Amino acid sequence: MKEFVVIHDYLVSEAIVGDWDGQEEIVAENVNEIYHTLYDLAEEDIETEILEQLLALIWDNWIGQEVLPDLESEEIYEWCRHVLDNREQHLQREDY
Repeated sequence: MKEFVVIHDYLVSEAIVGDWDGQEEIVAENVNEIYHTLYDLAEEDIETEILEQLLALIWDNWIGQEVLPDLESEEIYEWCRHVLDNREQHLQREDY
């Protein structure tokens, strides 16, 4: 159940994202937007464990991506929608 997942436990700060050549604030904002978007799009009755696993994918999939500072909200939405619509594929690939 979605309400048992505290999204604030996943959010990151500039210090956490590492060195992004002065773009740490933008990177942290984009990562946090990804977390919020995935959480908001998840259905209310999603299993807590599944939502936690999907949220864990965000850091693993995005933190090393050079495009991270340049992500637009529409791209974030599309990625989150894809992950939720294809969760079995994503969770299986990550061996959860």
